[in-house]
Formats: sequence, C-alpha cells, structure tokens
Amino acid sequence: MATPTPVRHAWRALTGLLIVTAVLFGVNALGVYAFGKSSWTPELALDLQGGTQIILQAKTPDGSAPTPEQMDQAASIIRQRVDASGVGETDITTQSGNQIVVQIPGPADDETRDRIASSAQMQLRAVLYTGAASNQFIGEDGNPTPYPTPDPALEATPTAAPTDGSDINWITPALQAEFLAYDCADPANDPANAPADQPLITCEGNAAKYLLGPVELDGSSISDATFGLNTQTNQWAVNLVFDSNGTETFGEISQRLFLLTSPQNQFAFVLDGEVISAPSMNGVILDGKPQITGSFTQETAKVLADQLKYGALPLSFEVQSTNAISATLGSQQLQIGLIAGLIGLALVALYSLIVYRALGFVIIASLLVMGVLTYITLCILAWRMGFRLSLAGVAGLIVTIGFTADSFIVYFERIRDELRDGKSITGAVEDGWGRAKRTIYISKSINILAAVVLYILADATVKGFAFTLGLTTVIDILIFILFTHPVLQLLARTKFFGGGHPLSGLDPEALGAVYRGRAQFRTPVEATATKGAAARRAGRSRGEAERRQTIAERKQAESAAKSRSTTEGDV
Repeated sequence: MATPTPVRHAWRALTGLLIVTAVLFGVNALGVYAFGKSSWTPELALDLQGGTQIILQAKTPDGSAPTPEQMDQAASIIRQRVDASGVGETDITTQSGNQIVVQIPGPADDETRDRIASSAQMQLRAVLYTGAASNQFIGEDGNPTPYPTPDPALEATPTAAPTDGSDINWITPALQAEFLAYDCADPANDPANAPADQPLITCEGNAAKYLLGPVELDGSSISDATFGLNTQTNQWAVNLVFDSNGTETFGEISQRLFLLTSPQNQFAFVLDGEVISAPSMNGVILDGKPQITGSFTQETAKVLADQLKYGALPLSFEVQSTNAISATLGSQQLQIGLIAGLIGLALVALYSLIVYRALGFVIIASLLVMGVLTYITLCILAWRMGFRLSLAGVAGLIVTIGFTADSFIVYFERIRDELRDGKSITGAVEDGWGRAKRTIYISKSINILAAVVLYILADATVKGFAFTLGLTTVIDILIFILFTHPVLQLLARTKFFGGGHPLSGLDPEALGAVYRGRAQFRTPVEATATKGAAARRAGRSRGEAERRQTIAERKQAESAAKSRSTTEGDV
C-alpha cells in the first residue's frame, strides 16, 4: 500500500528542518573552529556584560570650545564607524561640552580604537620629492651621523611663485634641509595639523619619506568609498568615488601628473598627515573613481573605506582615558530575566497539558525546537553581524513565548472545530491547518511589521527588543511549517491520537462532535457503557453542541422545538 501524500509531505518537512538545523550548527562550528571568531554562547550587550569606556577630548585649531553642532556631528560619525565595525549595542554620548564618551561591550581591540579616535582627515597632495625614511647622513669620517638642525639662515621663500601643486619651486633650501633632518620615528612630529596651503613633510610608516605639495583635494569631495580585491594585482584596494566638483578637480590633476616623470607623477593620499599610498598616475582619470592601492590587508582596507565613507570628523580628538566598566545590570538581572522566561515556559506547558492533554506535548516540543534554533541563530548573528543580547532583547524573547502560544491555540482549536463538524481526525488536521494558517500568517505579519517599525524608529536601547521579537516571529513561522503541522499529520495516523483516546486531546465525544453539519443534529451514540454514564456523556455532548451553535442555528432549533411541541399538543 502506498504511503499517503500527507505522510510523505510530513517526513519531507521534518527532514528539511533537520537539514536547516544541521546547516546552522555547521556554520557556527565553522566560525568557532576555522575562523576563531564565533562562540557557542551568544554575546552579551553592555548592560549585561560590561565593556570598555573611551573618553575622547575635542581639540580645535585655535583652542576655543567646540560648538554643540560639531560635537553632535562627531558623535554621529563615530557611531556610524563603530556600527560598521560590527560592534553592536554601543552607547555614545557627549559630556562637558567637549568630550565624547564611547562605551563598547567587551574589550575593545586596536582596530576599534583606531576607528573611534582617528579623525580620518583625507588630503590629496602631489609628490614633490621622496627619499628613505632616515635623518642620518655620512659624515667626513665616513660614519653615519644624525643630520644637524637646519640652518635658520637658509632661504625659506620660493624664488619664483609656484604655479600648481607639482611645481618644484615649492622646494626652498630651508625646506630641503628640513626634509633631510625630518625623523619619521620622532613622536613629536605632528603632520596632521600642517597648513593645507603649504608643502608637507611626512612619511609612509617607516618605509619612505615624502615632500608633498599643498592640498588640492580633501575628504569632503569623497561621496563613497568601498574596498575590494584588485583582480589584476591580487591586492586589497580602496575604491573612491568623488562628487561632481571632486571629479572635475581630480580629472585636471590627473591630466597634469600623467605628463610628468617620477616622483612628480605620483599623487599621495594622506590620512591624518601620514601617507597611506602614493600611486603613480598611469592614466587620465576623468570619471572620478580612482583606486588606492598599497600594502593593505582585508581588515585595513575595510577600516579605511569605512572611515572615508562615513566622513571626516569636524574636530580632532585625543583619547583622554580608557577604562574597563562593569555591567550596568549584571548577571543578577540576566538571571532574573532567564527565570522569568522559564516561568513563562512552565506556565504555557502546564496550560497546554491541562487544556489539550497529550497534544500539549506537541506544543512543548515545538517550543524546545524553536529555542534551539533561536539560540544557534543568535550565536551566528553575534559572529556575522556583531549582535549582542541586551536585557531588552531578553524581554523580546520572553514576549514571543506568548505570541507562539496564541498560534498553537488557533491551530488546535481549528482542528477541534473540524472534529465537532463530524470530520475524521486526519481530515480535521488537514482542513484545520488549511484554515488556521491564514490567521497565523496574518497575525505573524503584523508582529513582524511592528518589530520592523519599532527597530527603525525606537531608541537604541529598544532596538534589541524589536530585533529579537522579529527574529523569533520568523522562526516561529518556520517551526509551524516544518515541525508542528508535520508532527500532527503523523500523530493523527497513530492509534492513540487517530483513535480519539480521551487523553489525546482529540476525543470527538469530549469535544461535542454530535452533529454532522450546521444545524443538523443527530442523537449521541450510546456505547456499551451503563445507561447513566451514557446519559451523562450524551448530556455533556449535547450541552457542548448547544454552546457551539450560532445565533441562526439556535433560532432554528428553538423553532423546530416549538413545532414539535405544537404537534404533540394537537395529538
């Protein structure tokens, strides 16, 4: 005998759920053992775990106090940078009029610190001269000697007015002497605050020393920045997109540099006063889409692209202090939240067993499967998206338990309604699902819509609640399709459930299945039990049927009863 189609569909759905679960665990295992960036426990947010507090002090060129607009803009840019790094649930505020307080969950790595503190002032300058990153020369005795302090009597004014940023007239004797004496390793040198309309002496790490012309473009002309792998050189690169004014200016610069010889055909990208790349102009770029190449890794290319994409800070900042901070709520509040969740689960389980008897175990099993999928999903999101579970997120998980219980009630009550109409248990499961799923889908869609709106419009402290609410709602729908309904399809064909055992929760007589259709009553079947028991059971069934009548059915029954009474009186 061939296997019924619903049974085949049920096994396929359960197999699909098993595959989805295995894939999720496999992905997280890959992150734990292959990349070392994931964990088997979800990451906790600042309010539950604690973290790192970084206080930034604003500095202005003239020493005046920054404006509130500058501080708000700087805080917004820093938040965008931190979010781009994958660190979630970060608290960023301003204080004292000139400080920004950044609180990050867990320890802050060096890259995150650089994202926060770096002003990302991008300047584009033409290269005038380059040499080794050294301030030594060979003396008369043949030994290396530190270069002496430049003679202040040397000429510091160009003999002829420079015509463009690549004009070598910028290089005066005094500037040449200063270039030779410049020490790339000296921390006292601060090229980041050099005047934009004057030449700049700076370095590219400890690799090379540069003498650059005035600023010809800055970071405000950059409209977008991305990173990617250059397929020709197999190196990581940062791709820039200039705005309309920047495109025009860069096009003119590229036409000029393309005709020059090395090193004057180079154009230096200067970030916070240091050269990050000084590529040669190998062609005329008129589309405003140059590419920065250099000794980038994937991470450094991403950091630079994010810094440039989210703009330069309106102020320069220095790190005033870095401290570890304890959790604002701590493990005690997390424990209370988990206990509340367990109490909610226990109450749902108890209610399910009392009302639905053995069917309640299907609800409990569905909740357990949902819990497993939610847990492993949170672990993966912590690795891939930087999601961290806050107390608000825990509240979202607890609230979802009630929403999930509502869905079970809709489905099971629809099955019972089908049984009261006189359908078989297998037929009631199929028809009940066909009618209940529409109601479930509509209610879940409203939950997801509310979660999305709340996540977009709410404060950062509430986003965790909205995110977990939306996530668990999606998982709830998945569980209904791939677990709850398929399990009931299989159980309906067992002797215990399919035979309508009194403890199964699908007993037709206990549910009052005493009529074949609307307003078509039949006499309750009396089994081989005693007359008293049969009468009591028939009374309960008839009472249940009367309570389930619509108004039209009740009026029709009353009319029929009056007709029978009149007929009997005439007789």
